[in-house]
Amino acid sequence: MSNSEEQERNSDGLSPAQRLEPPNSRLINAGIVTIHDMETLRACVAYENANQQRVRILRQLKQQADEIRSKD
Repeated sequence: MSNSEEQERNSDGLSPAQRLEPPNSRLINAGIVTIHDMETLRACVAYENANQQRVRILRQLKQQADEIRSKD
C-alpha cells in the first residue's frame, strides 16, 4: 500500500479504493452509505473521477453528500 493511500484512509480505516473497488455491488453500496463526513466523501469522489468514472457510483456519492449536508 502506498503512503498516499494510507493518508487517504478515514477514521473507519477504509481507503477510497477499498470502499469503491470491492468485488460486489452490495459492498460498494455499504462502503458509500457508511461515509459520514465530507472529507471522506470528497476523497471517494476524487478517486472515482480519477479511475473508473462510473456514473452510478458518482450519483450514489452525490446522494450521500446531500444526506450529510442535510444533517448539518
